[in-house]
Amino acid sequence: MKKVVKFGGSSLADSHQFEKVANIIHSDPSRVYVIPSAPGKRFPADTKVTDLLIKSYNTAVSGQDPTPVVDEIRARYQEIIDGLSLSISLDEEFETILNFLKGDDLYLDYIASRGEYLNGRLMAAYLGFEFIDPYEVIFFNEEGNLNTYKTDKMMSARLAEVPQAVIPGFYGHGKDDRVKTFSRGGSDVTGSIVAANAKADIYENWTDVSGFLVADPRIVKNPVPIHTITYRELRELSYMGASVLHEDAIFPVRTKGIPINIKNTNRPQDEGTWIVESTARKPAYTITGIAGKKGFCATLITKDMMNSEIGFGRKVLQAYEENNISFEHMPSGIDTMTIVVHESEFLEKEQQVVSAIHRLAQPDNVEIESDLALIAVVGRGMKSQRGTAARIFSALAHARVNVRMIDQGSSELNIIIGVANEDFETAIRAIYDIFVLTKL
Repeated sequence: MKKVVKFGGSSLADSHQFEKVANIIHSDPSRVYVIPSAPGKRFPADTKVTDLLIKSYNTAVSGQDPTPVVDEIRARYQEIIDGLSLSISLDEEFETILNFLKGDDLYLDYIASRGEYLNGRLMAAYLGFEFIDPYEVIFFNEEGNLNTYKTDKMMSARLAEVPQAVIPGFYGHGKDDRVKTFSRGGSDVTGSIVAANAKADIYENWTDVSGFLVADPRIVKNPVPIHTITYRELRELSYMGASVLHEDAIFPVRTKGIPINIKNTNRPQDEGTWIVESTARKPAYTITGIAGKKGFCATLITKDMMNSEIGFGRKVLQAYEENNISFEHMPSGIDTMTIVVHESEFLEKEQQVVSAIHRLAQPDNVEIESDLALIAVVGRGMKSQRGTAARIFSALAHARVNVRMIDQGSSELNIIIGVANEDFETAIRAIYDIFVLTKL
């Protein structure tokens, strides 16, 4: 058994959290490769180290002395060093950072990456593991995207030489030989790359929650956790705004069939959520999760005999393409077609789009509806349960929520429901209640 473990910023915010992390790692000898983030918030009003590093960069760019901000960051790391009684010194590293900030070749990615780099140095010293700098094993191409071929080649060769190591997340080696950071979910992506190249059995992603929840806890009070979720379900929920792993952080392990286990550093005994390719485990509820976003608008295009006109859909979509607008959903009927887009992208170009639709497709009528929220009800259990859609609409009707749009994919994995922005939270609670609370 071989595990790759990634720890988020809240898991490594101070020396006390470092001790928890070390206990977790030492409790299981199969946890051999560790990916740390930069220190996060120690308390709600605190500032993340990465934000302080960005502040130091902005201070330097504005022509002011960044030393006070760098000293604040230095104090954060010194607290960890003193709290763990480490003999390591980061004085030389901070001198390098300060000289860089006062130099002529100043760029943000290098400064932003130092939080992970310094935390990795401390974690390696504390665990007694070897330190691997991602700059030496993770590479980007000229477009700023991951160079998968070179990264896999260098990473797998390096890991083969080292039985236990700490590899900081978030950054790598740019095509211009500068430090380059990932754009989103950087440490999660690094962990996934390491897990894939280490041929790990499990990729554990440790954070401050015990896995994913069926619904947003800001909307639903104490929602139940998700035990097992497939990659496809996760993608649907993530796309609709759920705070889950970014797709880039899943792809490397998904292609290798490596499961991800989301765990809680502060409650390591909790099983957390398993993210898997496929499973025979029956879901606890018909649905796996509910997620959604506000701020959409829908354009309803009507034309008699639309279904028999070859190329009609292409002509309509060309109107959006000409205006550089991507669509989110496209439910259709015999004589109607609806294009759902982000309202913020559409408003300034709405009349150009409408004009282009008339010019290209000659519809009978075009109507625009705004203030639309979309809710995705996702679950692999839905296809084996009769009446799922009926239960959803019954729950919404009982909650006095008007359904303005319905879109269901052929996979029966999810149902997209459009409601008014003002009904968004009420709708999510109603759907949660009908599928989860009634079974508790």
